[in-house]
Amino acid sequence: MLDGLQLIYASKRDDIKKRLQDFHQLWLESDDRKIFSELAFCLCTPQSKATAADIAIRRATEAGHLYGGKAEEIAGHLTRSGVRFGNNKARYIVEARDYFTQGGMLKIKSKLNFDDLVGMRNWLADNVIGIGMKEASHFLRNISFGKDLAILDRHILKNLKKYGVIAEIPKVLSKQTYLDIEEKVRRFSKQVRIPMAELDLLFWSEEAGQIFK
Repeated sequence: MLDGLQLIYASKRDDIKKRLQDFHQLWLESDDRKIFSELAFCLCTPQSKATAADIAIRRATEAGHLYGGKAEEIAGHLTRSGVRFGNNKARYIVEARDYFTQGGMLKIKSKLNFDDLVGMRNWLADNVIGIGMKEASHFLRNISFGKDLAILDRHILKNLKKYGVIAEIPKVLSKQTYLDIEEKVRRFSKQVRIPMAELDLLFWSEEAGQIFK
């Protein structure tokens, strides 16, 4: 089975590496608003398709609502795009926007400390309402700083069970359970010689049919 995984990886490796480079360029070339939009995207992903969340954030941005609109205006874009629990998630986005706003301007890049990624993830999960371990890991990866963090969504957990990394998919993903599984993913990544961030995109693409984010 692991040989099969290596073959799949070989067929997608170049595209996966290109996607990770895209994340790196996003951080280098983007202002605080664009980085915030990635956080907003990750706030929308729980129990919703990533593609729907991406469409919703694009629509909210184009309408001028993401950076200055009310929660109900943002909620309309989320709901119409197929994001579940749009009202709650729109409220989380506005609360996060307020949290990262100083002097009337978004200031998120300067608040991120990449000397301690695990600590940074914990800080995000503790301080941004609607962000948990998975969403914080996802956000950090999407801005090029979560390469050694696991994004344990349903697609990844399904594949971790498939390849024997975990025996069962946990019904509740507590922080400690998350960290325990993440360590197993780290060991598996070394075993199969596929970097964690690339393994995540590989598993995700196998389930969703595309290399996305």
